[in-house]
Amino acid sequence: METMLGALVIFGLRICDVSLGTIRMMVSIQGRRYLAAAIAFVEVSIFVVAIGKVVGQLDNWVNVVAYSGGFSCGTMLGIVLEAKLALGNRIVRVITHRQNDRLVDALRGAGFGVTRVVGEGKDGTVYMLFSVLPRKTMERYFEIVRELAPKAFISVEEAREILHGHLPVVSKLK
Repeated sequence: METMLGALVIFGLRICDVSLGTIRMMVSIQGRRYLAAAIAFVEVSIFVVAIGKVVGQLDNWVNVVAYSGGFSCGTMLGIVLEAKLALGNRIVRVITHRQNDRLVDALRGAGFGVTRVVGEGKDGTVYMLFSVLPRKTMERYFEIVRELAPKAFISVEEAREILHGHLPVVSKLK
């Protein structure tokens, strides 16, 4: 019983520290160094306790399996948590083959900032819409685009730093 309880503790500790590691990585990429450092402190503290329990009893294969299983489950949980938190901002580009004032009006009406640019594509004139938005609002943005421009080309990238401009108010978008 004591062996299984120890393994369960190791498993839980690894889930915690690996999940935190995933979130720390995401906030690091976004340039949030103080938050990343705080998460790293907690993460490595948990890791030291977990690895200490395993190294102290290397002849106990149950602990090794619990350690490995916790790492695996922590990876999955970290990805789920990061998606739920939806931290940061994104740059979204929508490219259509026809001018779509209804789409622009609907996006702006929903609180999104939209910059429209006329460009030249392989088959002629294209219309590019640029928006910077909080990641939490992306699904609403995509719903509007899918409804009014179902064949539009959409690309998304991380916006590491934003200066000035218009970001939607999240409460307005719900």
